[in-house]
Amino acid sequence: MMSRQDGFSLLELLVVIAIIGILAAAALPRFAEYRAAAYDSRAQQDLRNLAAAQELYRARNEDYASAVADLGAFVASAGVEITVGSADVVGFTADSEHPAGSLLYSWDSGAEPPLSSAPR
Repeated sequence: MMSRQDGFSLLELLVVIAIIGILAAAALPRFAEYRAAAYDSRAQQDLRNLAAAQELYRARNEDYASAVADLGAFVASAGVEITVGSADVVGFTADSEHPAGSLLYSWDSGAEPPLSSAPR
């Protein structure tokens, strides 16, 4: 009589591990791209919210705020860096970016369209 052993051979286990490694190597770069896109989206949305807060500030004060801190209730998302470049009675400019993102967003209230992006 022959005894039968159940289980996997070493070769079968190595093949499965190799396949998992190949799939992981293919997925990681895509994951990094998706993550950077999410950070970019957050920076873009914060810049749009800043523009809305600037318009509210202008309606109350007849001038645009020259600093983000002057806008009161506006708070940027965690990690998003926003700077107001210039502000006067006519309009304002601002930039927004996330350090882990790949784009720099700019807002120019005098331009059409006011929102633009550029690679960092």
